[in-house]
Amino acid sequence: MKKIVLPTISAIQEEIIGEFQTLEGDRERMLTYIMDLGEQLAPMDTLYKNEHNTIQGCMSKVWLTYTRQEDRLFFEGDSNTAITKGLISLLLRVLSGQTAEEIIHANLYFVGKIGMTQLIGSQRSSGFANMVKEMKLIAIAQKAERGA
Repeated sequence: MKKIVLPTISAIQEEIIGEFQTLEGDRERMLTYIMDLGEQLAPMDTLYKNEHNTIQGCMSKVWLTYTRQEDRLFFEGDSNTAITKGLISLLLRVLSGQTAEEIIHANLYFVGKIGMTQLIGSQRSSGFANMVKEMKLIAIAQKAERGA
């Protein structure tokens, strides 16, 4: 069987940091870019947009679901607002396709490097933290289930 080889969490974060550096700290351009990323996100089937898949603690509605292939978790997410959809798309890009172990121990340093907290404010930052927490909790549960 062929082993899945995906970029590391750090490599993906470096790509994101590089993309944001080209925006030169221009808040408006950065927000527009985040919304553009959200627009590129594959649409989530309405079947998955339910209470069970809703991330609690977010200002907007955010849905998250996942599948497991071998030892890797593949996330799918969506939101009812453009900026939040862009934020979840960044997380999906960094964490989807990684192993539960990698997700659990991921240091998401790109958030600080691109100045996201200043960009999105405290309420959205709190919601973003809840998205990260939910993805890590899923990884912890999957790791426990597999007995790894």
